[in-house]
Amino acid sequence: MQPRYRVIKAAILDAIENGDMKPGSQVPSENQLAQQHSVSRMTARRALSEMVDEGILMRSQGIGTFVSDSRPMSSMLEIKSIRDEIEQRGHRYTNEILVLETAPASDAISQRLAVDLGVPVFHSIIVHCENNLPVQYEDRWVNPAWIDDYLNKDFKAQTANFYLNQVAPLSQADNSVEAVVVEKDIAQALLIKPKEPCLKITRRTFSRVPNALNNHLSDSGESLSAKTSAKNTSSAVVSYAVLYHPGSRYRLGGHLEF
Repeated sequence: MQPRYRVIKAAILDAIENGDMKPGSQVPSENQLAQQHSVSRMTARRALSEMVDEGILMRSQGIGTFVSDSRPMSSMLEIKSIRDEIEQRGHRYTNEILVLETAPASDAISQRLAVDLGVPVFHSIIVHCENNLPVQYEDRWVNPAWIDDYLNKDFKAQTANFYLNQVAPLSQADNSVEAVVVEKDIAQALLIKPKEPCLKITRRTFSRVPNALNNHLSDSGESLSAKTSAKNTSSAVVSYAVLYHPGSRYRLGGHLEF
């Protein structure tokens, strides 16, 4: 049987996830929770204290306990390594590498990477964690023309985004953001409920084509125009990534001046 303080925590979490309690909403007092759940005040206090320690709630002395919005916020205006974001918050970064392989480009991937159908491309799936809690599921496809030893890199030491930006400095990026419910395997990897909403960021990155790559493409018999973005013929696609963030643990934002 589940301990009673956990039942209280689960009830508060459900209310937050369902929108019944929003950031800034006041949570019932210890006495109210004790009466609602037929438990001691000490049990109710433990539930609230743990949720304050976890950053889900915040306590204001003499006023009460409120729902906090402590989710990390990533900038919509710049592309940074998820590891850098986490460590800049003073938190511990770890990851789990689920897939690291070479695979033939499907029709969809060949279009996004601007490579021929069926050519071998690199594929990685990595779950990034903040203080051991998953905050990003990264499904990435990489054009091997840019970095032929991608699969040999130590992604425990640094992120794929960091490596790629070293080899092929970012010149352009296409971004889109939408709210989705993820597949079961992604939900399991992120340690979330199957129907919990996630932020899905789809990102395609470009870099300026150096002479060496230009020669590589020409020697392979492929036209440079097939490898370039429509907006800037001096840039070529480096990678295509789909990033999933649990909506309860992550948010996007930025500051604009006009």
